[in-house]
Amino acid sequence: MSTQHLEILETTVQKTHQWIDSLAEAGHMDSHTAYQALRAVLQTLRDRLPAPEAAHFAAQLPILIRGIFYEGYRPTQVPEGLSRQEFLDRISEKIVSARILDPLEVARQVFAVLERFLGYGELEKIGLVLPAELRSLFPARAGGMC
Repeated sequence: MSTQHLEILETTVQKTHQWIDSLAEAGHMDSHTAYQALRAVLQTLRDRLPAPEAAHFAAQLPILIRGIFYEGYRPTQVPEGLSRQEFLDRISEKIVSARILDPLEVARQVFAVLERFLGYGELEKIGLVLPAELRSLFPARAGGMC
């Protein structure tokens, strides 16, 4: 394997840790719980998006996080019409943690991390295909612009 390929792997591992560490700090949780929270929100969002928008969004993610996003994906079964409460319930179901987490706060924290690392423009783009009740989970700037 060339040095360049190893650098790509090292970079994506580093970026993934940055995302998880940022979420852990914002949510006052350990890294394992932050990983579960990130995975839960990304996969719930993925299942709510039409396949073309999910693919465009995933292309913006670091390679390892993109793999988390696509894990178990069934593009023929999307988008699922989830209400805000159903969206939050799905997040709760996907987080297997001894610590009880508020899915509303988890969603908001993950979307804030997405805005931080991808920019509010990316959230704005996916917000265009989501109902207002789900956009309300976005940080104020991204949610307010959709």
